[in-house]
Amino acid sequence: MDKQSFEEIFNQFNDLNVLIIGDVMVDAYIWGEVERMSPEAPVPVVSVSKKDFRLGGAANVALNIKAMGANPILCSVIGQDVDGSNFAMRLEERNITDEGIYKSKTRPTTVKTRVISDDKHIVRIDEESTDIIDSDEKEGLLKNIEKLLPQCQVVIFEDYDKGCITPEVISFTVDLAKKHNIPTVVDPKKRNFLDYKEVSLFKPNLKELKEGLDVDFDVTNQSELEGAVAQLSQALECEGAFITLSEHGVYINQQGSHHHIPAHKRDIVDVSGAGDTVISISALSVAIGLSPYLVAALSNLAGGLVCEHVGVVTIDKAQLLKEATNQLL
Repeated sequence: MDKQSFEEIFNQFNDLNVLIIGDVMVDAYIWGEVERMSPEAPVPVVSVSKKDFRLGGAANVALNIKAMGANPILCSVIGQDVDGSNFAMRLEERNITDEGIYKSKTRPTTVKTRVISDDKHIVRIDEESTDIIDSDEKEGLLKNIEKLLPQCQVVIFEDYDKGCITPEVISFTVDLAKKHNIPTVVDPKKRNFLDYKEVSLFKPNLKELKEGLDVDFDVTNQSELEGAVAQLSQALECEGAFITLSEHGVYINQQGSHHHIPAHKRDIVDVSGAGDTVISISALSVAIGLSPYLVAALSNLAGGLVCEHVGVVTIDKAQLLKEATNQLL
């Protein structure tokens, strides 16, 4: 493969509509200085200097999709509250449609607030409901999926176990996607792990794989790893399984082809958001029909790149193109 081939691949991403179904949230940040302890309790007093709120959860996947030149379409549930308005404002600023967002009268928008001082994470405050969406919310979400899915070239399930994705949402979407011959790619969590039947590509990390199947094995033993993935594929009847293995790289078994790709040597600073990047690149790669090896190799490369930065960052398309050209030829 030559440089032009990678450029052609990346240019194909520009023509894709990507439906992203999952739990969205506001990532809020409070920065300040700690100069004294509280007289009321043995806790630090933070003198606030700056606040910010960003798109998080499945919306960070949308940002990665956008960064690669494709068009993300989010389907999720937020609240009719101030935080929901902030979320919608950030979508508009990024030129991401909110057409698939159902606004609930009763469910709060998920917010995760991080308090940071001297580059240290002091505390995180979570405001959320992890209950399964109610019947009205589910009906609204399914109507949005039914309307928007046919215009897309791939579907991503981005599951954070916050209640937006249910077994019914999964089965409805997978059946509809099959009807339209659209691949489905999954970044799972524990609650719905075994409900993602007959999807195109299932991408857990090592911890999620072990917990989801309730198995333990030595990841450095290739036969044990392959055995666990075979068990997963049989349980889900999925077309492909793609496992991220942290410092051990990635493993993919898809279309009768399997590859174990080592992790690239990098100065790892922060792994936050790496999974969002990996699922984004793998979904785009599946959508344009790349080989299993390239699906895994490009995703592995992208995940490593974002780990070189502090905090949650989106992939840099130009940098990924350069690295792919230099390292995957």
